[in-house]
Amino acid sequence: MRIVVTSDGTDLDAPASPVFGRCAAYVFIETDTMVFEAVENPALAAPSGAGIQAAQLVVERGARAVVTGNVGPNAFAVFQSAGVPIYLFGGGTVREAVEAFKADRLESVADANVQAGRGMGGGMGMGRGMGRGMGRGMGRGMGMGWGATAPPTPAASPSVSAPVASREENVAALKNMVGDLQKQLAEAMARLDRLQKEEE
Repeated sequence: MRIVVTSDGTDLDAPASPVFGRCAAYVFIETDTMVFEAVENPALAAPSGAGIQAAQLVVERGARAVVTGNVGPNAFAVFQSAGVPIYLFGGGTVREAVEAFKADRLESVADANVQAGRGMGGGMGMGRGMGRGMGRGMGRGMGMGWGATAPPTPAASPSVSAPVASREENVAALKNMVGDLQKQLAEAMARLDRLQKEEE
């Protein structure tokens, strides 16, 4: 099955992106072979309509399912009309997202889980204080993100309540997020150390 994972990079070990319309790239994966193709997001810098443009690209390239952290109403409408289901992934690599999808551990989304235009924050992702000092809003899609946003509008579907379903799930999601951040920090520090040694 061909699926797509929103990504901050162009390979299976890149961090999965918590946003759909404004992610850096879309990684298309054949789940049975793990053969993948990465496509840079042509709508990343679009002044508006990024979600619709990105969703159309994903549908045109044959994805049968979407794995992401958040999806707005415009992109959701494109996927709904194309019969492409959307699954929420809380954080990790593209490879981990595919493994979670294959193991049927991801929640499908019955409606958009962010408002239109929320992906535009002046270059800072979703903005509105959701990042809690973690850079580019790393809390999105991890339980913490939904708790920090404005209350859902009446049009929002109650079926997207799992991220705040229980304290235990939120604690587990936050622990996973901390682990991911610690891993990213360790990798960044190692890369910085290598670069500084090269300069000497």
